[in-house]
Amino acid sequence: METKKETHFLLKWYQNSVIIVALIALWFVLAHFMDSMYVPSPLKVLNEFGKLIASGELFKHIGTSLKIAFIGLLIGQVLAIPLGALLGWYSKAYRYLDPILTVLRNTSILAILPLFVLFLGIGDLPKIAIIAWGTFFPTFINTLQGVKTVDPILIRSAQSMGIGNLGLFFKVVLPAASPYITSGFRQAASVALLVIVGAEMIGARYGIGYMVFVAQKAYMVSKMYVGIITIAILGVVVNYLVERLERYVIRWQEKPSLS
Repeated sequence: METKKETHFLLKWYQNSVIIVALIALWFVLAHFMDSMYVPSPLKVLNEFGKLIASGELFKHIGTSLKIAFIGLLIGQVLAIPLGALLGWYSKAYRYLDPILTVLRNTSILAILPLFVLFLGIGDLPKIAIIAWGTFFPTFINTLQGVKTVDPILIRSAQSMGIGNLGLFFKVVLPAASPYITSGFRQAASVALLVIVGAEMIGARYGIGYMVFVAQKAYMVSKMYVGIITIAILGVVVNYLVERLERYVIRWQEKPSLS
């Protein structure tokens, strides 16, 4: 069994490595034939990476972005999971709120950022608020659907054993809906990174989005590429960590191997 897992891991690692090497090779080719103003050499970008790491500037931008994104994400989830679970459980209440929730979740996140700035001022607070807003809906909708689609047979079986409504909700319904909840959280984590980058381009003093925006305005193309690549790397890392968390939370669903 372990040999199969190791073989699968090595094969996946090899396939990913081939794709990355091919992309870097293509980048070298494009940099050779195109204006460096648009496509700088990977070596120039790597050199810029080194400078930003040595000066500590890159880590300062990353730390600022991750801190704000995490706070906003946490607030969004603290609101989304209980509300989604309650409205999924009490479907009549959801029917009354559905029209306004539909309008709100289909409103562009960054389009309403100026409203947050207008009411909350300039600084971290409006960025945290807009991230909380943007990350609320993916988890809310998934939690709602997860609770609504719990197998009725499972509920009736628990009720037949004398479990109360509170115990039924926390011990049966929420665990059964956990795959939906974790899926929503995974989407929300991706949204948090996207929103913080966009928000920092509009108004900030530090952050990866701010660094990319300033570098683009100043025609510091290599630095701009560093910011873009850093955002991509952060996205991959966050996705990996959330996947691991998701597997841990729903590990009870995994079936034991017969081999």
